[in-house]
Amino acid sequence: MLENIKVLCHSSIVFEKEKIIYIDPFKIQDNLSKADIIFITHDHYDHYSEEDIQKIRKEDTIIVIPESLKNQVIKFGFNFNSIIIVKPNEKYIIDGLAFETIPAYNINKKFHPKNNNWVGYLLKIDNVSYYIAGDTDITEENRQVKCDVAFVPIGGTYTMDYKEGAELINIIKPKIAVPIHYGSIVGTKEDAIEFSKLINEGIKSVILMK
Repeated sequence: MLENIKVLCHSSIVFEKEKIIYIDPFKIQDNLSKADIIFITHDHYDHYSEEDIQKIRKEDTIIVIPESLKNQVIKFGFNFNSIIIVKPNEKYIIDGLAFETIPAYNINKKFHPKNNNWVGYLLKIDNVSYYIAGDTDITEENRQVKCDVAFVPIGGTYTMDYKEGAELINIIKPKIAVPIHYGSIVGTKEDAIEFSKLINEGIKSVILMK
């Protein structure tokens, strides 16, 4: 299920399958594949980085964004036909790729307010469902997610910490759990290791970011 999937840095993920799909590209190297679709969870610089988007962008790249980024993306130079604006709790199909948006927000912090309508994504690729949580705490909505693979933030401060991330995983019970959002701005590799120790038996924890 994780074949040709990499966690590059922080919360930056690439799926190199039938389509090249990036989530929140950040600190991208110059020699990576160009994107067919880029998904952005929210506005913050470590998730929406124009410098990094430019490195993987091609003429027909589609970018998927919450509404709060609409003006910035147009100003950046994306053709309006290449911009997909999403809202939480919706289902979409783009160029044959089905996905849903899951609200991503803080419960006990101020960094990601619910009314900003920022999102995580639930992608269906090759009959496997991948949940990329975005910057979030445990919420009423993400407790209901059903997926095969879950990428969850564990860095703390701005999102769940590793204990909360493990708690969410044990609630939603994916087949595979992958910790993200650590090692660059907040959180450490040790957090990822501790996260793995808290995952219930029957769920495989895989650390993709070294």
